[in-house]
Amino acid sequence: MRSIFLAAALIVLPALAPSVWSKAAAPQVGAVAGPAEEKISVRKSVQVNGHLVRLGDIFTISGEKADVEIAYAPEPGKRAVFDARWLYRVARAYKLDWRPLSSRIRTIVTRDSEIIGRAEIEEMLLAALAEKGADPNAEVDLSNRLLRLHVPSEAVDAIEIEEATYDERSRRFTAFITTPSGNGSSRRTRVRGRLFSTTEVPVLSRRILSGEIINREDLKWIKVRNARLQSNTIVNETDLVGHTPRRGLRAGYSIQMSAVQRPILVSKGSLVTMLLRTPQMLLTAQGKALQNGSEGDVIRISNSQSKTVIEAEVIGDGRVAVRPNTLLAMN
Repeated sequence: MRSIFLAAALIVLPALAPSVWSKAAAPQVGAVAGPAEEKISVRKSVQVNGHLVRLGDIFTISGEKADVEIAYAPEPGKRAVFDARWLYRVARAYKLDWRPLSSRIRTIVTRDSEIIGRAEIEEMLLAALAEKGADPNAEVDLSNRLLRLHVPSEAVDAIEIEEATYDERSRRFTAFITTPSGNGSSRRTRVRGRLFSTTEVPVLSRRILSGEIINREDLKWIKVRNARLQSNTIVNETDLVGHTPRRGLRAGYSIQMSAVQRPILVSKGSLVTMLLRTPQMLLTAQGKALQNGSEGDVIRISNSQSKTVIEAEVIGDGRVAVRPNTLLAMN
């Protein structure tokens, strides 16, 4: 009887895809006969983690009968619907004290599976294409940007990239992705796309306001297509660390050289200490900055006493160094 019914069940459910009941919804209300302590119900929804559906997956029963195989589970990512008529035929075949009270009673069976998303697919494709001569640092752009694959949870590691081809001139590729269906067979999905050359650039990991100093801990690296890189895009962290934004900068975006500057140590109009150092002496005088200046900048300074304007190098916060040939201007 068991083998005959299983064969009949497979006609009702298309050959869909191994299985032990793993997750199920609460029993479906209504349509049950028999004593309260032995009441059998039908579950509204069931998730199985193999290719077979068992009697105990659908009906709230226990014991040896619960392990009887009655149908194939759907393929990963799909579902099967058991209607009231089918459920009643199963109950009668296995002498279960249950009948539907409504034709709308049904059980939905889904397959426990893992979803392989676009990012994982692109990573696998790039590894396969690199063996064909493609740049391993390139960016993969799939024609089908919504592509995702469902694979049985027990067979996630069985995905393979086959028949990958790559045209170096057009940078276009095709390949087949083979995934297990869970019933001993495999599915092949054809994919197409293009590769783009990229450069890793430093970007901010958080928003930083003007006046804040950028530290190495504030940076992360992202890949940017070369075609989208502007000529003055910062590609070295040394051009960011120790600098400050001219205006607030958002996280995650490439940064232009003109968007940052070294910290202003001397502000225009502020009083500064001028230092003149020689092997024999160290002279100091006070002056007024006529320009903003960062460390290493040469700016104009007006001597507070003589009003003479000289050039000096910014060496610290409010301090500038003058050259020996400007000794007279210090007085």
